[in-house]
Amino acid sequence: AYCYHGQTLLASDKCGEAIRSLQESEKFFAKAEVLCKEYGETKGPGTTAKPSGHLFFRKLESFIKNTLEKCQRENGFIYFQKVPAEAPQLELKANYGLVEPVPFEFPALNAHWTPETVAAFDLAKRPKDDTAEPKPDEEVKPLKEPDIKPQKDSGCQIS
Repeated sequence: AYCYHGQTLLASDKCGEAIRSLQESEKFFAKAEVLCKEYGETKGPGTTAKPSGHLFFRKLESFIKNTLEKCQRENGFIYFQKVPAEAPQLELKANYGLVEPVPFEFPALNAHWTPETVAAFDLAKRPKDDTAEPKPDEEVKPLKEPDIKPQKDSGCQIS
């Protein structure tokens, strides 16, 4: 998030803040890299997953470095802005492109659903008529099929 925020800051000519954001991005990337390598070396059923080897993770590292170098180069030639000591705050709530979620509420219970009604659905209290033998199936009588002979005069013509 800091990487892409830094890129946005650079586009809005805030090069000093962009540099600080990208430095923060490098710091968090290094932490994530250590955790990913640790995860890949653990024993267990998920050992086939190597997050540090995934394409996104590998591309992100070069993307952060290239963008930071670009910001430092442009700040040295064009902007001459001071790099702040603290990283810029990320705007965590998106204000575009998303629909406001509608909170889900369970509908009110119908008046017919009382505790007595719910208790009546106890399967342990069902009648014991399951011991009755199933009825034997009726014998199926064979049907006489009509004798169909191939006909040459079906009306179809191949031209």
